[in-house]
Order: sequence, then C-alpha cells, then structure tokens
Amino acid sequence: MSYLFAFLLSLFIVTALTPPLKKAALRIGFVDKPRADNARKIHRDPIPLTAGIAIFIAFIVAYLIFVRDSWPQTAAIVFGGLLVLLIGIVDDWYKTHGKEFPALPKFLVQISAAVLVYASGIVFAGFENPFNGAYIVLPEWLSFLFTVLWIFGVTTVINFTDGMDGLAGGLSAISGGTLLVVALVMGQQSSAMMAVITVGVSIGYLVFNRPPAKVFMGDAGATFLGFMLGVVALDGAFKQATVLSLFIPILALGVPILDNIRVVLVRMIKGVPIYQADSSQVHYRLLATGMKPVQVVSFLYLVNLCFGLFSIVLLLAQ
Repeated sequence: MSYLFAFLLSLFIVTALTPPLKKAALRIGFVDKPRADNARKIHRDPIPLTAGIAIFIAFIVAYLIFVRDSWPQTAAIVFGGLLVLLIGIVDDWYKTHGKEFPALPKFLVQISAAVLVYASGIVFAGFENPFNGAYIVLPEWLSFLFTVLWIFGVTTVINFTDGMDGLAGGLSAISGGTLLVVALVMGQQSSAMMAVITVGVSIGYLVFNRPPAKVFMGDAGATFLGFMLGVVALDGAFKQATVLSLFIPILALGVPILDNIRVVLVRMIKGVPIYQADSSQVHYRLLATGMKPVQVVSFLYLVNLCFGLFSIVLLLAQ
C-alpha cells in the first residue's frame, strides 16, 4: 500500500506544481522558443521549461517520506540530484537566450553528483561467478569507475532522448516500471520505492507533456530523471548480480542506451563533439520517414516496453 501512496503523492505534487511554475516561466521568458532553422525545434509556440523543478520537488518530498535510506545515501541522492538539477537549469537558461552552455561544467557537475552517490555506498561492488556461485568483489578503482560512469551515462542518455513531446517522460516511466518489478522480485524495498516514485513523477509530467506539450522539463528535468534511474538500477538490479543479470538494467533502459550508443559512435566517427545537439537520434530519423510524432513516440514506447519485458523474463529465468 505504501508503494501506491508514494506513487500518488509524487504524481499529485508534479501536477499541482507544474501550472504555477509554467506561469512563472512565461512571465520571465524561461521558455523554449521554436526555430524554423532547427529540425529539433518542432513545436510552434514558446514552451515553458520549468517542469523539471516540479519533478525534482515531487521526487525529493516523496523520497524523504517513504524511503528509509541511511543518512549518507539520503544526502547523496538529495544533493546529487540538486546539483544535476541546478546545472540543468543554467543550461536551459542559456538556451532560452539562444546560447550554448559549455559542456565541461555540465560534465564536471554530473560526475560530481555520481561521485557523491558512490561515496554514500550505493555502488556496483561485484557479481556472482556463474560457475561456482562465489561472489567476485571488484577492485575499488574498478567499482568506482563503473559506478560513476553508469550514473553519468544514464543521466546523459535520458537527456539526449528528450526531443519529442512525451518521449523522455514516457521512456522514463517504462524503464522505472521495469526496475520496480525487478526490485520487487529481488526483495529490494528501497530501490522499489525509488522506482515507483520515478514512475509517479514521470506520469505526472506526462499529463502536461503529452502531445501537444504544454510544458517541457528541459535539461534540468531530463538529467535528473536519468540520474535517478541510474541510482535505482545500482541500488537494485545491480546488487548481487550474476553475469547474465548485468544485462537486466541495460535492457530496462534499452531504447535510450542503445540509440545513444549509436549516436555517440556516429558523432565520434564524423569528428563531431559528443555533446553537440543534432537530429541524429532515432526519434528524429523516424520522423523524417514520414511518421507522425505520436506514431514515433508510441513505437518507441512499444520497443522500450519489449526490452523491459525481456529483462524481467531474463530475471525470472535465472
């Protein structure tokens, strides 16, 4: 029952805070303006960029009420999430003025947030040997590297996916729902609660972001959702994992991860900066084939749902 209450509370807070934040954004000009010369700006009217703030507040309030983590882990999640949100807001503010915020500060802040999580004890420590059942503990440097890169990577791929109305929020909800089922099967209450709160804030956001969107979460909200999905996977699916089950969280985030691996490789081959925004993501490529935005989003929902179901089957098969 507590999972239901956490879901409803997080959803309610997002839906309650988004309208006043939207009005404030319109007053101060904190909006994403359409541009005829930019293939990624497919909306026609200025859209407020403040939904990320509502998502953050809703998540943190529900987390503090329903999750009983240690103080170091609670502090790491709250302050790490706040760091990611704030640097995202700065990045969004630059974009509202037609400027690009430098990639290096974003990189350093997001890495710092991931380091906070590692320092709190939420880490990828090792995996089970499939041949003798022994638990293999990774060297500390390797555990640190994997943990930080995983959180940073998921933070980034969710942000890269945020290019169409309803896409990043819907994929986050599906991935969060998959990680919720995995955590419940594995008996990991803390991870399951964070997953259900992530689903709640994502669906609350979709109330306003479904096509045609009335509000955007911007880099601030997308990176925060990515940060939390990375933490949820580390706190749940990666705990005491076998070699085979290491693929479970990767499949749970299948569409964002696989598409953005492809995008990064293409950009590296072309010599284009990885952080340089373009229209190479799969949703823009599908849109270019003549599919309508709603069809593209629905199709990617279905693909990510299939990845999620396969990850659950993989878990149960073990």
